[in-house]
Amino acid sequence: MEHYRYLALYKPYGVLSSFTDPEGRPTLKKYVDLPGVYAAGRLDYDSEGLLLLTNDGALIHQMTDPRFHLPKTYLVEVEGLITTEAISKLEQGVILQGERTRPCQALSIPEPALPLRSKPVTPHAPVSWLRIVLQEGKKRQIRHMTAAVGFPTLRIVRIAIGGIILEGLQPGQWRPLSADEANQLKRIR
Repeated sequence: MEHYRYLALYKPYGVLSSFTDPEGRPTLKKYVDLPGVYAAGRLDYDSEGLLLLTNDGALIHQMTDPRFHLPKTYLVEVEGLITTEAISKLEQGVILQGERTRPCQALSIPEPALPLRSKPVTPHAPVSWLRIVLQEGKKRQIRHMTAAVGFPTLRIVRIAIGGIILEGLQPGQWRPLSADEANQLKRIR
């Protein structure tokens, strides 16, 4: 019987969601020295936060399959003072490349206590913070969505995938998932 591993990693800013890069950019290999585990999904190079890693190929396939709509929660810093109208548009879905994004949850929040980023954010105007929960994950979706409603994204930190949360980890740190967390992921099958 194969022994599956399930890990939660706080992917730092400026790190690829893979273990190799022909261009020599920083990868997960610097932070996770376990053979055979791979990212279940991805986070952009310039996004931070929760990334799940596993050697369970079937689970990776299911977690990345859009049919399963596993909710992902993000803290998002945008440039400008966010309006209720912009939040409402985000929640209803915005048109990106001719397609409407799925409805999401968007909420204005006070600035969260997050670890400092290796490259500080340098806004040119006042900023706002949002908590956004997506049921889909198109490439650079949050950045495109906030730009579409007039508020460019400055920073994205994913804090949860389903019921698995980032809490307790610092950038570059990882932990094994608890049996309950791993079972929760397996139930999406």
